[in-house]
Amino acid sequence: MRPGPLRAYREVTRGFFTYKAVVFFLNVLTFPRLRPRPLPPGGPRVSILVPARDEAHNLVHTLPGLLDQGAHEVLVLDDGSRDGTGELARRLCAGVPGARVLCGRPLPTGWHGKPWACQQLARAATGDVLIFTDADVRWEPGALGAVLHELGRSGADLLSVWPRQRNVTLGERLITPLVEVVLLTFLPAPGLRLPFPAASAANGQLMAFRRAAYERVGGHGLVRGEVLEDVLFGQRLKARGGRLALALAGRLVEVRMYRSYPASVAGFGKNVSRVHLRSRPLLAASLAWHLAVYTLPWLLPARRARWLWALRAAGLVERSLVNLVTGRRRPADLAEGLLGPVTPLLALPVYLRGLRRQVDWKGREYEP
Repeated sequence: MRPGPLRAYREVTRGFFTYKAVVFFLNVLTFPRLRPRPLPPGGPRVSILVPARDEAHNLVHTLPGLLDQGAHEVLVLDDGSRDGTGELARRLCAGVPGARVLCGRPLPTGWHGKPWACQQLARAATGDVLIFTDADVRWEPGALGAVLHELGRSGADLLSVWPRQRNVTLGERLITPLVEVVLLTFLPAPGLRLPFPAASAANGQLMAFRRAAYERVGGHGLVRGEVLEDVLFGQRLKARGGRLALALAGRLVEVRMYRSYPASVAGFGKNVSRVHLRSRPLLAASLAWHLAVYTLPWLLPARRARWLWALRAAGLVERSLVNLVTGRRRPADLAEGLLGPVTPLLALPVYLRGLRRQVDWKGREYEP
């Protein structure tokens, strides 16, 4: 690069990492974290609701922990599964008071699969608090008490909790942990508490609603045709006067979202266009920017440019620091930071998938 553009590049990238560092340390200090707690005596009736489509491989590990939480009821909706999800869930729920398996009804026109499954679960539920959790989410003892405590402490109508990532194979480590990086380095927790709908985030892996507020806004009908239904639910709830709160789950709740790199690409690829406001120019600009920030510094001759070495170091340590904060502290977890320079290249198939007119997810076609 010439001196002029190089100086501009230096200042812009320095500002970018400075912003991320400030947000990260602010979140370290202020982001609520769940702690194990017993169920409150005389507390609300709680319905734990699990939409499940082809989730037998997950439910065998996660459903027993949900059944042991002590909720008033646990409902699993078998959404047209082809892998024995319903049969497995019925076997696990047999003899457990309040545990039932529902058969999902056909998908109506104008609805996407998950919002429709959640809407059916809510209609069947009898609790005062409705907790939607994905089939791949593992709950540890004390988690339900922690969620109810934080819901009460925050005074929120919707509490959305970020489970800790559980990544086992190399393939699922490549891009899946970026979920936590985005949350903790881009989105300042104090700002997310503001009443403005745009200042919202939510995670459909665990969303706890006060039933009255959920019904007041129309339930999942509020996001019936959305792929990115969790974030948009948070925004639209705020726009209608509801209160939104967020928390990190720590060791109490874990999720194994995807079990391979191709599965990660498919999962993120269905959402990436909506995250970028369904704008192809914005998608392309986002990819170009991350290549410029994380990959390009390793292709430029550093020589005596200390700032370039600092830029390289920032890209390397970012993910490792996030993993430390979220409790992923094994050597393999911390080594994920070394993927920084190639992460934009690994994310390239996600962006390409987001540019498609249609994407497939669990046997259904969606417009990204």
